[in-house]
Amino acid sequence: MASSLRIDNLCAGYDAVRILHNVSIDVDARATVTLLGTNGNGKSTLIKAIMGIVRPFSGRIVATIDGREHDLVGMATQAIVDLGIALVPEGRRLFPRLSVEENLLLGAFRPTARGKLKENIAYCYEAFPRLAERRSQLAGTMSGGEQQMLALGRALMSAPSILIVDEPSVGLAPLFVSRTIDMIAQLKERYHLTVLMAEQNFTQAIRIADKGYVIVHGEIAFRGDDPEQMRQSDLIRKHYLGL
Repeated sequence: MASSLRIDNLCAGYDAVRILHNVSIDVDARATVTLLGTNGNGKSTLIKAIMGIVRPFSGRIVATIDGREHDLVGMATQAIVDLGIALVPEGRRLFPRLSVEENLLLGAFRPTARGKLKENIAYCYEAFPRLAERRSQLAGTMSGGEQQMLALGRALMSAPSILIVDEPSVGLAPLFVSRTIDMIAQLKERYHLTVLMAEQNFTQAIRIADKGYVIVHGEIAFRGDDPEQMRQSDLIRKHYLGL
């Protein structure tokens, strides 16, 4: 069954500092939803709240997986991952002194993923031939684009149904940004994933997004229900396209 994610009136932050103010978004089953916003507007805080790293002050985060609803608020991060929600974090956060293959294998610690380990690692090497070529290379010695491939592959190894990607374009050359965005779209189609992608690069994000939101100062300032609505938004044209 397809999986979805719903966030209702979420308020969250750090200690007494509130970053998110009544944020509500819907990530429909098997859709790619982009969350646009410049640095400091709350994208990463929202993702950390979804993954149980930041505890919300109020609001709900509900994941529907295999027809069953799960309220993620209050759940431990490991339990959220065990449900089938995978994160590709900003900055990739690999294990630099471990090899490519060791990093991939660490992504398969989820019980459900262990039964699909051979199948998934074979697909990772098929999808990212560079990783197959360098399976014995230390992750920390790879280029930024190669590390992003590895981070995506590691998330895939957990056999997720919901994939969350935080700032996939950060630190990458333009060519690698385009390739990374294309690969997210391919992974989504191959594995029937539901994708939430936080990104600053509107031009790239909109290529694969079914709908999107713009977050400004911790609030949802715009919702576009399809790519054309987003392209025509005055807010997006001014702040992301320079028009």
